[in-house]
Amino acid sequence: MTEQPAPKLPRAILASFPKEYLLPGKPASASAQVLDAHRQTGFLLGDDLALFERAMNLQLSLIAANSKVRGMHAAAMFSLWSRTFTNLADACTLMSQGSYGSCPPLVRVALDAIAVQRSLIADGFEEYEEWYRHAVTQDREHAAVLIDTGHYKAASVLVSDARLGELYRLLMDLSLPHFGSALFLAAPETNLQKVPLAFADNSFHLGLGQLAAGWLLLLSGEQLTTALTSGVFDAHADLHAANDALQRDIAQTLSDTRRCYVERADERWIIHNFRRGTAGQPKRIVLGS
Repeated sequence: MTEQPAPKLPRAILASFPKEYLLPGKPASASAQVLDAHRQTGFLLGDDLALFERAMNLQLSLIAANSKVRGMHAAAMFSLWSRTFTNLADACTLMSQGSYGSCPPLVRVALDAIAVQRSLIADGFEEYEEWYRHAVTQDREHAAVLIDTGHYKAASVLVSDARLGELYRLLMDLSLPHFGSALFLAAPETNLQKVPLAFADNSFHLGLGQLAAGWLLLLSGEQLTTALTSGVFDAHADLHAANDALQRDIAQTLSDTRRCYVERADERWIIHNFRRGTAGQPKRIVLGS
């Protein structure tokens, strides 16, 4: 019996990518509440936004320099990296419009995509290569192109990296409809006397804005480092130097204990410097059982 030749694999190419990332502009048509959130975000979180824009454009510079790279490893990186990039960009837009409760799910997906990239890099892309060989086939029953789901978990990366693993657990708690998480996001002014729920609120909140901006900065920097150290892409010395400077600036920004930040204590989250505006008294919130 003659052995059948292996099916020809589809060729992965980078068909398009943005030339530049721009911060979200003023909404053309929005409520006064959203417009005020956009104005205050730009004013009070302007340095964070500028640093995030810089990180996103450095990623695009690396992509532009490697836009002709082909192969399964590049397909893995580009597809997962794209999810990180777009989710962070979308989260930034929502944050700038005061939609803080919508940010954690987007940021969590971005973090998941980074973790999967790192896991694939560590394993030499072996599992991705095996999947890719049978990823796209013909579904004759439905006369359709079949794309295999390729379920994959990167739990080991999140366990081994304490900072990313801790952030993932926090984002998961804030993304799921836990009673306390829902209350925290819908009624951030909750105290022992009242629970002032705000339905579909888009008003500016400094503490929630600083938390979201911090996640964007951390993950945009982590994605850039992941791509640069993947072994899949080439980068000139200037880009490595720019990344080194970016990582220093992100670390300095996030280490500022005057901003709102979260730390883990056993099974609880302690949220420091939580306040709606600069005139408010910073307070501490504990989220947990």
